[in-house]
Amino acid sequence: MRYKLLGNTGLYVSELCLGTMTFGTTAFLESIGGLGIKEVDSLVGSALDSGVNFIDTADVYAGGKSEELLGTALASLARPRDQLVVATKVRGRSGPGVNQVGLSRSHIMTSIDNSLSRLGLDYIDLYQIHGFDPVTPIEETVRALDDIVHSGKARYVGFSNLAAWQAMKAIGFADANGLARFQSAQMYYSIAGRDIEREIAPMAQSEGIGILSWSPLAGGLLSGKFDVDKHGPEGARRSSFDFPPVDLERLPRVLEALRKVADELEVSVARVALAWQLTRPFITSVIIGAKSHEQVLVNLSAVEVQFTEDQIQLLDEASALPVEYPNWMFEYQNQDVRGVAKE
Repeated sequence: MRYKLLGNTGLYVSELCLGTMTFGTTAFLESIGGLGIKEVDSLVGSALDSGVNFIDTADVYAGGKSEELLGTALASLARPRDQLVVATKVRGRSGPGVNQVGLSRSHIMTSIDNSLSRLGLDYIDLYQIHGFDPVTPIEETVRALDDIVHSGKARYVGFSNLAAWQAMKAIGFADANGLARFQSAQMYYSIAGRDIEREIAPMAQSEGIGILSWSPLAGGLLSGKFDVDKHGPEGARRSSFDFPPVDLERLPRVLEALRKVADELEVSVARVALAWQLTRPFITSVIIGAKSHEQVLVNLSAVEVQFTEDQIQLLDEASALPVEYPNWMFEYQNQDVRGVAKE
């Protein structure tokens, strides 16, 4: 296992992060979750034994049950707390009350205490806002997050599922007022969905923010079990929960390239899809989920895959995004600049 610095901090996190959306059960995400404490103990233990030091959850996963199960497993495994990096999130609805949702100071302050209680921890290493709140001023959210960091309840803060301009507005306010700034961006990214390369990834590299990719197998679509029409085995997550969306015109090329490289390396399509992400310079950690001990070990083995330059080029070209404005104008206008730089 290799380790990378989280954003502009001195904290190292494993390049694979254990995701916990499969912990616990809710009717909405029944096809994703359903794991009980016995299975959770096994998954967390296997991940930690393989060198993973980074675990991500959220207060809305299984209605808080995911945090509870993770906390119980960590207590049972009794690993040194300072060797673990635990992340959770806030924004989603946590109850029926009008203020039990969003990114207000009220909801954030209540939610951090509830998450700490469920996890059985004294502090959270990375506390992330779980999306955009159109009602609450971002300044209120940033000040609340700063107060949580200064109180010692969280060490660092990050965001998930924001547009680049929204994240920069928060970062600008934090920098101007000496407040805790975002160190991470948890975003959907897969070889079948490279949208963040347009705005989020360049912004993150410019601002020293680490990207944590969620759903790197596109909801199981890149597991090797689905065809180009998204037909797969019964009971598979993607069969009943068709999310996240993918570009169906580009999908056949992506799957063909993945299978070609997988055959050449004699590994699974899923391992190739995960390992490809580790070649991206802006990716800090890839969040992997699993429903079984065997599955988590297979996913963790992605770190062992070694590509040739030709294989990386094949995967890159098959999955490349079409160039959009203003990017094609940047390329056109800067041809002479690149020429001067090369000289």
